[in-house]
Amino acid sequence: MRNRKYELELSAETDKLSEMRAFLEKHLEEAGCAMKAQMQIVLAAEEIFVNIANYAYAPGKGSATVCLELSEEPPAVTVTFIDSGIPFDPLAKPEPDVTLPAESREVGGLGIFMAKKAMDDVKYEYRDGQNVLKLEKKLQLNAV
Repeated sequence: MRNRKYELELSAETDKLSEMRAFLEKHLEEAGCAMKAQMQIVLAAEEIFVNIANYAYAPGKGSATVCLELSEEPPAVTVTFIDSGIPFDPLAKPEPDVTLPAESREVGGLGIFMAKKAMDDVKYEYRDGQNVLKLEKKLQLNAV
């Protein structure tokens, strides 16, 4: 696997979720990414994309850019989400107490919690009027 970068811009709408997922799955599979890692990356990306679609531009509409970077040394995947919506750092919110019964928990925060658990690193910054959220996953590549 050599270093590669792919980019997809799409409307930040939940009905675009399957398009975003297909984009990631295609490139991860071509790169020889193990199925377990692919599933973790796609799950985390879905959670982030749904949050952008539901909250970034509410009540209006906007777009999101999804960048996929595959690096060889060390083998890793970075998925970066960029939107021009309302500034929001999902990492600043306290993690939900998953030991409590669902009806006792505060609403929200579970998606980013799941993304953080599935990935090795999650970073957020607000830069040039845009939310930039990076998901990083270290890889074990399939022997080809």
